[in-house]
This record gives sequence, structure tokens and C-alpha cells, in this order.
Amino acid sequence: MGLSEFEIIERFFATAAIRREDVLVGIGDDAALLQVPADHEVVSTMKTVVEGVHFGRGANPQSLGHRVLAIALSRLAAAGATPAWVTLSLTLPEANEAWLTYFSTGFTKLAERYQVQLVGGDTVRGPVIAIAVVANGFVPMGQALDHRGARAGDLIYVTGTLGEAGLALLAERGTIRPSQEVRARFQARLDLPQPRVAEAKVLRHLATAATDLPDGLVQGLGKLLHASGVGATLYLMELPLSPETIPWLPAAGGRSFAAYAGGDYELCFTIPAEHQAAAEMAIAKLNSDCTWIGVVDTAPGLRGVLEDGSLDTLQ
Repeated sequence: MGLSEFEIIERFFATAAIRREDVLVGIGDDAALLQVPADHEVVSTMKTVVEGVHFGRGANPQSLGHRVLAIALSRLAAAGATPAWVTLSLTLPEANEAWLTYFSTGFTKLAERYQVQLVGGDTVRGPVIAIAVVANGFVPMGQALDHRGARAGDLIYVTGTLGEAGLALLAERGTIRPSQEVRARFQARLDLPQPRVAEAKVLRHLATAATDLPDGLVQGLGKLLHASGVGATLYLMELPLSPETIPWLPAAGGRSFAAYAGGDYELCFTIPAEHQAAAEMAIAKLNSDCTWIGVVDTAPGLRGVLEDGSLDTLQ
């Protein structure tokens, strides 16, 4: 590489504004020294993306910097954790200064928004770009959300809207041809996902299980149901859709497209019926939204109620 590892750290990442008090030794040393708050547990996750597999050659580096961190933070959010520290590993064919400038801008802006400090990492030369992020967060002892707590009778909710990131991919392939404005909206959902950290934190005392949706509602909820040993029925007419999404669903295969399409990184969670009002109110106070979409039941599998009232096996 033209720049050494130390130079890359100093020029592109060490100047980030976030300086957390719980980071005793951070970036630039051989190992970070970190302090965990009393009566809290650490939630840790790792995400790796590789050029040619997860993103194409020439992908916007600023969007890529945002996206790879957002994906990791979304995983923390699904556990109800408050993000704290991240490490970053970069494999690069060359130390392209322009690419590093844009990538670090996207990465550090999102880190600053969530008060996350970069505390270490690695850079190596390789044949293609590969990026690995390890993200760590805190959750009060015994309050972490996971996939295993859903019970029959629980209500199923999802935050935000579904399907827009999937429509961005269809627009890239030419399957649909929305206006420039609408396409930009879809593309932003794909390139700049927003982890639902605040929403998950207020659900810690209310939800029985939660998951984020990198690969779509059907797959994400399916994993949660399997881990909990239950099944569910979804009402496809209740899936939350933006006004811009609805006109393109027929070309995408119908309303079920929003149930299968990935990339929106919304939060799906289950709650007992007695917590329904409290959950909706807590989310609304964040100027966010959530939508009831189904019910957990004892029959294995995931079923969808279609527009005509008939049942379809989703998984």
C-alpha cells in the first residue's frame, strides 16, 4: 500500500470526534482497554462484506462506510443494546486516498450519531475490498432481547416500512422504472439503512423477542419463530408500505414482495397483548412508528393471509 497502516489510522480515523470515557486505551495502540459499566452485559456482533459478493466494484465508498457500520449497529439494536465501541478491519488492493476519505466520512458520521468510538482494527493488502466490523454494546443485566422468547398469543410488530430497499435492487436491474425522485428514495433505503437503536431500547421491558431484518421479514421472523419453538400467521394486507412503494408492487410480484425483500433493516418484535398500547406509545414518543402485522401461534411454520382471505405458506 502507498500509505502505512499507521498513516491510514492517523489521517482517516483517529480524528473522529467521539471520545468515550469508558475507552481507557483506544485506536493507535496494539490493543484497546475498555471499561464495562456495572450491572451491564456486553453484546458483541461482527459483520464482514466483500466486494463482488455483497457490493459491486465501484460502489459509493461513503455509502459503504455508512452501510457496513449500520448493519452491525442494527444487530446490536435487535438485542436492545446501546452501541459503544467498534473495531474495523480493511482489506484493500491499494490505499486509495480518495476512497478512504469518502469511506471514513460515511463511517464516522454514523458513529458520531450513535456515540460509538472506533477503538482498533487492522489494514492489509488483498485482491478485493473486504470490510469487517466488530460492534459492541451494553444492555442492563438480564434485559437483552433475543430470538427465543416469543410465545403463542404474542402480537407481531415491525417498525417503519418494508420493501423499499428491495425495489431499489429491481430498479437497478431495470425491472421497474420509477421516477428519479422515487428511485432516489428507494436507493437511500438500500445504501443508508438506519439502525433502530432507540426503538429497541424502549422495548426491552415490553417485547418477548426481537430481530432485525437484513434478509427480509419472512427469513428474519422465521428464524425467531424457530428459535422460540412456535409458528405465526401474518396478515399481508397489514404490512407497512410507503405511498411510493404501493404502485410498484404488481411489477414486483404483489404484496408478498414486501414480506420477502431484504435490506430495509427494520426491527421485528413480539409482545404480549397486554403490552400492545405501551409499546405503541413508547415508539410514538420517539417520532417513529410500528405496525401490528400478525400473531404468534402454536402451529409450526409461517403462514400469510392473502388479500382474498386465503392462507399461503410463507416458510
